[in-house]
Amino acid sequence: MTDVPADRQYSKDHEWAQEQSGRIVVGITHYAQDQLGDVVFVSLPEPGTEVRAEEPLGDLESTKSVSDVYSPVTGKILEKNGEVEQNPELVNQDPYGAGWLVSIEPSEPPSGLMSADEYRALIEE
Repeated sequence: MTDVPADRQYSKDHEWAQEQSGRIVVGITHYAQDQLGDVVFVSLPEPGTEVRAEEPLGDLESTKSVSDVYSPVTGKILEKNGEVEQNPELVNQDPYGAGWLVSIEPSEPPSGLMSADEYRALIEE
């Protein structure tokens, strides 16, 4: 059984989004980090950057490839996790916790995201 916490929503591009006090915290899923392999570099936007749903907001470089991270919502970056830029391996070690990437102030409600059950069905096909 793949690790897919029920307390957040998921994108088809393997990002997770969790609402916390009006902000949306974003990271990549356990499945995504597993597919990437060892993450060696993380590039994230600065606070204040406007992002659009389903468009790249940063990228992750692994031993296998460089992959875009797509924003699950439209809004403004409130905070980036500088800790993962210093220690990219956190994305592999704790993708749903210390390996979070950014928090976003949404300018419109998230749409098109999947529940944990729907995401689990997608990755287990």
